[in-house]
Amino acid sequence: MAQITFNEPEPKLGGKIKSLPWFFILMVIAVGAIGGGALYSAANASFLPWAKPHLIRFGMSLLVMLAFAFVDIRVWFRLAYPAYALMLALLAGVEVAGKVGAFGAQRWINLGFVQIQPSELMKIALVMALARYFHARSSEDSQRLRTLIVPALMILAPTAFVLLQPNLGTAIMLMLAGAAMLLVGGAPMWLFGAVGAAGLAALPVVWRSMHGYQKRRVMTFLDPSVDPLGAGYHITQSRIALGSGGLFGKGFLRGTQSHLNFLPEKQTDFIFPLLAEEWGLWGGVAVLGLFALLSYYGIGIGLRSRNQFGRMLAIGLSVNLFLYVFINTAMVMGLIPVVGVPLPLISYGGTSMLAVMMGFGMLISVLLHRDIKISRRYPLGD
Repeated sequence: MAQITFNEPEPKLGGKIKSLPWFFILMVIAVGAIGGGALYSAANASFLPWAKPHLIRFGMSLLVMLAFAFVDIRVWFRLAYPAYALMLALLAGVEVAGKVGAFGAQRWINLGFVQIQPSELMKIALVMALARYFHARSSEDSQRLRTLIVPALMILAPTAFVLLQPNLGTAIMLMLAGAAMLLVGGAPMWLFGAVGAAGLAALPVVWRSMHGYQKRRVMTFLDPSVDPLGAGYHITQSRIALGSGGLFGKGFLRGTQSHLNFLPEKQTDFIFPLLAEEWGLWGGVAVLGLFALLSYYGIGIGLRSRNQFGRMLAIGLSVNLFLYVFINTAMVMGLIPVVGVPLPLISYGGTSMLAVMMGFGMLISVLLHRDIKISRRYPLGD
């Protein structure tokens, strides 16, 4: 495990401000603004009920991102395990006192002053905890199966709670992000092949344990025409919206599928088809290009870090962003079943936006403190 010392002088605030990655921050602001515009359009040229709250939340989350950016990376190291434990406790609390939403899903918990979705914040906490765990292990240690038991349990525990909600999309994200962290941490490649084979063998058991609406989503994915006005309605209308936009789109506020209310959940999971219908193929590619640049920049930050914790934290957070975008866009295109994952900073939703912006803040923190070293060993009980 690693000894953390604060002997190295902390860079002055003025120097940190000058060192901020302004191009990265401007890209984040651009994505948030696109989300505000899309939600304004989704409400038929009205800031209510979605665009105004979205922009207010984005402004507040931007301040959170900048606050997180200036926090010393050694503080994030110390908070990694407590943050994971807190989110795991909240996930357990959801099962006891969570708020029931659509389809009987129990995903939110009321803390009195705010209502949050702990599964979204767990995506950040899991990456932090795994980054701290692998920081203290050498590449040789990471090849040993006994070393991988603890991180495997760290991944499976929150995934099990999330599946109970049920929230298949977030459970998939936790599993994939955890697998990516294991890979970066040095786990042997054959292990992933073995786990994949075991997963395929377990599909019959998984199928029997799935809820009825989840089974319908899978069947609709295989053939949307089996129930075009029921389970297949979402993906059918999404494909129509994506295709009708053409190369350059119908124009802002002129999307027929969305404004004539054919496109369901146009403010949340299916907001990308709204964008593509209004701005066309090139508009959709531009949005995906922004996300690709953000992920690429984040991985670059990780590769420049001089300590393993910062390196794994940055790469894990970048993989998280990629998974958000990939799963959402693949879902609305009919490439994977509908699983309910928002498009970050564009879909309407408070906790997911906060989680993504916290992750961006930590990425910038890794960049600002990239030269700080954290020893691999520290006294037991530190």
